[in-house]
Amino acid sequence: MRKVARKILSVSGCPDAELSIVILSDEEIREVNRDYLHKDRPTNVISFAMQEGEGAGLNPLLLGDVLISADTAARDAAEADVSFESELYFLLIHGILHLLGYDHERGTEEQAKLMEAKEREIFAVIRKEFLAA
Repeated sequence: MRKVARKILSVSGCPDAELSIVILSDEEIREVNRDYLHKDRPTNVISFAMQEGEGAGLNPLLLGDVLISADTAARDAAEADVSFESELYFLLIHGILHLLGYDHERGTEEQAKLMEAKEREIFAVIRKEFLAA
């Protein structure tokens, strides 16, 4: 995951940026989702950006935290008939893009499409380098 995260940051133009990655169970991510986002259910990925709100800019290289539910990733991978590793990497891309300011939820439809295009672009690089058979 560390190598994949470094590659994602590099192709995103932030090779020196820092972040934390936490892999959780559905129950653990449900608690985070409930306590911080007021949604009492598990989810696949949550990002907490350090470059937003009070204190933003104190350490410009520290992007924030990406939390991924291994349980949800495993279910989603099985449903999509892709490898667990592939799903984890895609969720990591998604979470990092949120830390970089991309937003598909609160932004416009155009911003959502831009984020999706960036996800596909980065995932193609990750697939070629880390998932090639």
